[in-house]
Amino acid sequence: MSALFPLDLVDDAKALLEHLQRRSTVLATAESCTGGLLAGLLTEVPGASITLERGFVTYSNAAKTEMLGVGAALIDRHGAVSREVACAMAEGALTHSHASVAVSITGIAGPDGGTTKKPVGLVCLAVASTGNLTIDRECRFGNLGRTGIRLASIREALSMVRTATA
Repeated sequence: MSALFPLDLVDDAKALLEHLQRRSTVLATAESCTGGLLAGLLTEVPGASITLERGFVTYSNAAKTEMLGVGAALIDRHGAVSREVACAMAEGALTHSHASVAVSITGIAGPDGGTTKKPVGLVCLAVASTGNLTIDRECRFGNLGRTGIRLASIREALSMVRTATA
């Protein structure tokens, strides 16, 4: 265990940062339900500033709109926790940074806030990169508890960035 995260997760972050550095790829994050944990995990690795350009914590809908340019109408139509909003968040992070790849996370970490249609544990992620189509994924982690859902989300984000930049 590092000071904040399980050691295997820190190792995964280190491996991703090394992978991105070898490719001269710069990363930005846009986080909602994880509240900056992904950026925090990446900064557990010494030298992360070579690859991590910035992180956006956009917990509220207003922050998604103001900081990332996510349309309020898009949020109203699909909900903040949706593949559409995750894609817009990643694309907005790419636009509002100097990164060449951006990852977004939006979800329902619980214990409240879930519905039958959008239960606790629903997380939508996306990766946008310069010159490529945005990829997205919807995960239904189930009710792992707030911490479990947030950690599962950042694991998935690391994997998606790795795959998108292979």
